[in-house]
Amino acid sequence: MEKLYYSIGDVAEILGETTSLVRFWTNSFSKYIKPHRNAKGNRLYMAEDVEFLKELHYLIKDRGLTLDGAAKLIAEDRKKVSARVKAIETLKDIRKQLVAVKKSL
Repeated sequence: MEKLYYSIGDVAEILGETTSLVRFWTNSFSKYIKPHRNAKGNRLYMAEDVEFLKELHYLIKDRGLTLDGAAKLIAEDRKKVSARVKAIETLKDIRKQLVAVKKSL
């Protein structure tokens, strides 16, 4: 079952990055990411925010784009980027399953 809200620590763990980087990306892409805040002021991210951050992580870390380059690509065709990230995640899941099957043999 998927969570309704993710803490910044949860998001950082999902991405394999630090909380400070997630906070920086959130501030840099405030047009796309608008986390809710709880009574303490902590950021709470929805699933859509996490998906956007995964896309951003792919563009910046995997493809090596700058923040400006990533913003431009997202503004031009976000659906294409989203489809690519989903395909990569699916392939990684399949790989994990195949490795598990190989170990069990």
